[in-house]
Amino acid sequence: MDLKKFSNDIFEMSDKLSKNLKEKDIPKLNYVGRQLIGMYKKNLVKINHSILELICASNLISRGFIVEVEKDVSDILVCDIFAKKGGGHIIEIETGFTPPEHAMDTIDYFSARIMSKIARYSKHCSKFSLATPVVGLLPISKIFLLPPSARKKEDVQRIKDLCDRYYKNPPIEYDDILNAHLHSIYLINIDKGFAKELDPQGYVDLTNDLLERSEVKY
Repeated sequence: MDLKKFSNDIFEMSDKLSKNLKEKDIPKLNYVGRQLIGMYKKNLVKINHSILELICASNLISRGFIVEVEKDVSDILVCDIFAKKGGGHIIEIETGFTPPEHAMDTIDYFSARIMSKIARYSKHCSKFSLATPVVGLLPISKIFLLPPSARKKEDVQRIKDLCDRYYKNPPIEYDDILNAHLHSIYLINIDKGFAKELDPQGYVDLTNDLLERSEVKY
């Protein structure tokens, strides 16, 4: 653990992001930075993920949200970002990391993780978003582009069957998949320090051809 290096990286990125904030909003971003440093001291966060959280937080703060990071939303769930302006907005950041034990089924595991997050977290907020660095692709199932009333039972069950391969304690409930909602996708440019929000349909339109060429279909 290198607290000095972590803190310096957080301060450097905060200074960079502050240039695009109103003066009154800079303390809100600094609060998020202090939260992350405090969690690093407890060995709860790492710098690469924390920088992504900080960039997303800056985007939300510039739009009038109050932001907290690594917030408990249930007895078993901690969200990456919880923003509030009226209703609650949760953002989960995905980097595409796969643990070594899933080296032989990386795509299925990652797809199940994305689907499970949408199902589990979205019921705890009025808006739920995923975020990822611009160098990654998220396999978003088209079922989450449809309202619950238009989702076919067999499609919901297919997603549940995939999630059940990886999540058993607790399992992902059928109704959570049926009613899950995805508000937007944030693309994070780490080098330039900004995040761009896309609607899910726009993101799927951008990435679907690449995923289908790689035979990733869910």
